[in-house]
Amino acid sequence: MCGVAGIIDYRGKSDSVPAVKEMLRSFSYRGPDESGIYHSSVATIGNVRLSIIDLATGQQPLSDISGRYWIVFNGEIFNYIELREVLEKKGLTLKTHSDTEVLVNLFALYGEKCLSMLNGQFAVAIWDKNEEKLFIARDRVGIRPLFYTKANGVLYFASEIKGLFCSREVKRELNPDNLAQIYTFWTAITPATAFRDISELSPGHYLIFNREGLTIRKFWELSFNNN
Repeated sequence: MCGVAGIIDYRGKSDSVPAVKEMLRSFSYRGPDESGIYHSSVATIGNVRLSIIDLATGQQPLSDISGRYWIVFNGEIFNYIELREVLEKKGLTLKTHSDTEVLVNLFALYGEKCLSMLNGQFAVAIWDKNEEKLFIARDRVGIRPLFYTKANGVLYFASEIKGLFCSREVKRELNPDNLAQIYTFWTAITPATAFRDISELSPGHYLIFNREGLTIRKFWELSFNNN
């Protein structure tokens, strides 16, 4: 399973490591094998891991070969062996045998265009430490969960909503309109959730957050044949 969480705070006023640790503890059952955190003056991202692929060297967070991009990842890339060959043909020598390292190096080469190359299920967060920019993405049909919110200019993301509520700055307030959707459809219509100002990243979408703000784009949608 695995779980991810993070806080991006451009104010630089506080140490977010204890907060992210608490977020990860709130759903530690998602990753009982190990956990890890990457921290800078702006970004703190973490992972709890259920080890399936590359048990020995697949610990997270990990970086691309340049050390610029840092990733936390929940999911599995089914075609990672074929994609690893693509990277090796370009002269890259990877340090692990994990699909996570393949993914972060693909992103380093292709940016968001790498999403179209992936066959799998994923909720992924990648921090660009040079540009101080966060990239998060969710698989095409939303198999892996990913939620986020902004409070006082700070971005919080997590695999489960209760992880977001670990911060005192994130309000716990139900949204009556979205609850009506849940009563009618058994779920809130994406990107809505039961809670006010808490959103899920919609399936087939990615999000970029930097000092200029937050941008969400679609990278995939289901095609319908109208003939």
